[in-house]
Amino acid sequence: MAIHQTCDGIRRRDFLRMGAIGGTSLTLANYLKFAQAGQVAQGGAQAAIFINLPGGPTHLDTFDMKPDAPAEYRGLFKPMKTNVPGVEFCEHMPKLAKCADKFAILRGVSHTLAAHRLGQEYVNTGSRPLASLEYPGYGAVVTKEKQAAPDLPPFVAIPNTNQRPGFLGVQYAALNTGQTPRPGQPFRVRGISLEGGVTIEEVERRANLLDDLDHTFNDYEQHNQLLEGLDRFGQQAQTIITSRSARDAFDVSQESPEFAKPFGETPFGQSCLLASRLVASGVRFVTVSLGGWDTHQNNFSKLQENLLPTFDEGFSALLNGLEQKGLLASTAIFVTGEFGRTPKINNRSEPGGRDHYPRCMFMLMAGGRVRGGQVIGESDDKATGPAHDGISPDDVAASFYHNLGIDPTTEYHSTTGRPITLVRNGKVIKGLFG
Repeated sequence: MAIHQTCDGIRRRDFLRMGAIGGTSLTLANYLKFAQAGQVAQGGAQAAIFINLPGGPTHLDTFDMKPDAPAEYRGLFKPMKTNVPGVEFCEHMPKLAKCADKFAILRGVSHTLAAHRLGQEYVNTGSRPLASLEYPGYGAVVTKEKQAAPDLPPFVAIPNTNQRPGFLGVQYAALNTGQTPRPGQPFRVRGISLEGGVTIEEVERRANLLDDLDHTFNDYEQHNQLLEGLDRFGQQAQTIITSRSARDAFDVSQESPEFAKPFGETPFGQSCLLASRLVASGVRFVTVSLGGWDTHQNNFSKLQENLLPTFDEGFSALLNGLEQKGLLASTAIFVTGEFGRTPKINNRSEPGGRDHYPRCMFMLMAGGRVRGGQVIGESDDKATGPAHDGISPDDVAASFYHNLGIDPTTEYHSTTGRPITLVRNGKVIKGLFG
């Protein structure tokens, strides 16, 4: 998948790189040292998929169109009717129009951070960024609150994520796949797949050697917590490496052609296919990214020729696929960029682009207890801001956690003992849940 660079120079890179299994080291243990799940929260969806749209997708040309606004606002696209009476969105998302009853559209979401990095921090945590504190992303919190199977990574990012563990610590960071699947091909993830000719028997032989060393240095280890921790996570690493179910969870080529076909062949569609497979296997949190939305120039051609068809295909297939597998009711889904784009079209290109605009944007939610087929919130007649009371990213975060059975008012403590509320200012959105 291409690495998209936004106008402020921020690249969407892996922040945590995994080493391959090879030589005499089991480097997956380095990840597992930082990936142990905490206590289990009760109720709500049991897994989540977070779809990030870095760059900031325009709201007027997607899910909050204004066909009666002046031409310099409404743009070139026409609204399309959906399978929900009275709900319309862009004509270039026909597949989503046929399953609009499966997700809720949040309009009039509003904040004030117009820089990519700050906006991403906000929407990936649900708390407005502070210079003195790094809040944990959703995946880190879910990893802490919901225990995963011992032979599966609890938090997987395809191919990487902007969600960091913050003050919770790197033990709750994501396992980044570093790449996206290809249609019909086994997907090999560094640190999980056996590479370089290494066999399961070889891994087990090395584990036996480590056991011998453990006995040799047993007296020393009893007084060294670091070595005890390395031993524990090394054993968990071996559990994943030697687990057929763990390797199968990442192998999208095992899906039937009938099930895989609607996801298409784009990296995003294949990432959505993998996400559905991972939550079906027991992974608790998966992030998927589709970049390129920073459309200061050529907004309409970029949307029509690439971004909207790609998103339409992948996201609709994800919703329908999860429902087909009986997983939509147990999987919370959250789709967002960092902000919307200016209602008035600029003249930087022909027929124009749209610039950063956090005062008005859309977000999508589905799965779990979310009642699909509805629009919550409203923007004004030119989509310049909320028509009434706006929805904040904090409110959406509180609702997302609520859908997962996690109390958004949960209080954590930083490494210095400072009490910190999970979502400081957000409230669960009324009417979102059925």
